Amino acid sequence: MRDLIVFGEDFGGLPSSTQHLVKHLPDMGNIIWVNSIGLRKPRLNRHDCSRALNKLFARSKRQTIKAMSCPSNIHVVNLRTIPAPSSQVSRNLARSLMLSQLEPVMKRYDITSPILWASLPTAADVCGHLNESGVIYYCGDDFSALAGVDHETVANHELELVDKADVVFAASDVIANKFPRCKTMLLAHGVDVELFSRPAQRALDLPNNGNPTAGFYGSLSNWLDYDMIDSVARAMPEWNFVFIGPNELNYNPLPQLENVHYLGPKPHHELASYSQHWQASLLPFKFNQQINACNPLKLREYLAAGSPIIATPFPALSSYSNYINIVSDPQQMCAALSQTANNNQRLPTGIVNNESWQSRSQWVRQIMELI
Repeated sequence: MRDLIVFGEDFGGLPSSTQHLVKHLPDMGNIIWVNSIGLRKPRLNRHDCSRALNKLFARSKRQTIKAMSCPSNIHVVNLRTIPAPSSQVSRNLARSLMLSQLEPVMKRYDITSPILWASLPTAADVCGHLNESGVIYYCGDDFSALAGVDHETVANHELELVDKADVVFAASDVIANKFPRCKTMLLAHGVDVELFSRPAQRALDLPNNGNPTAGFYGSLSNWLDYDMIDSVARAMPEWNFVFIGPNELNYNPLPQLENVHYLGPKPHHELASYSQHWQASLLPFKFNQQINACNPLKLREYLAAGSPIIATPFPALSSYSNYINIVSDPQQMCAALSQTANNNQRLPTGIVNNESWQSRSQWVRQIMELI
């Protein structure tokens, strides 16, 4: 039995790859999950100030997890800290703040030599100060290209974290190539095969006007190609276009058209009731540094759900190119949608059956035994 301290995203909501992996790790002891300690300094706006105050005055306590079940051995804490500290003084202060709150929690659960798992580079400052038996850095994104990040500060933290890590897990080949080959392993995302392949009842708020539907779920952020979405939606009025997920922009970027439907965020366990019942799953990304390195969770979930997939090109598609209609412009996407409507076919079953989160986590657990 190995104890673990995880520095990850906020637990709950739409589960991250770290949550999936940690939740399915077999034969683990106590796991302390530290909610996000921030990748940029707060700006002077209502959202950032509110979040910063919550982080500053939050108590270290077990959270109520609604959207994703929390195993009894996972203990979720918030830490009062400084987001993305850059100067040595602020980094020392942030480390002291985190250690003063973590040490009593470790004592409460009798954790003496945990493995540290960092999914965020800003965890670098506590490495070497918790009597850890090893350090794992799991890198799921290219933080140098990620929006909403203090890139220089995070890059400095990442360099130190990689140096301290015993193992670096990278979610894509592009990310893996950034790090020393001697300690880096590819850890591609998995999928909840049962959730997305088991027949789900059609969601009640999917358009039901007799027209085919193309859908996307995920954050509405600056990596989506809204110009392409606008062109295709205008050229294909006989199709419904559905978008699900949080809007990370300060305006609605979607075309204001009758056949474009924004349904807002949905719990992860409900997503199959949408993706199984629309006629095409969309991945309409702009190609940039972030998308070049990405390995989106929804790709394998779309494959398990079985609806035809239409995507703009990016490297993570290469393993599944036989199952995906890859398009480069609005005209090609329109043609792909027309072909999808005419064929009325679904993807073969079992494409990602060997890529479950359980199998990924079992492999990770074997690597832990070597640390």
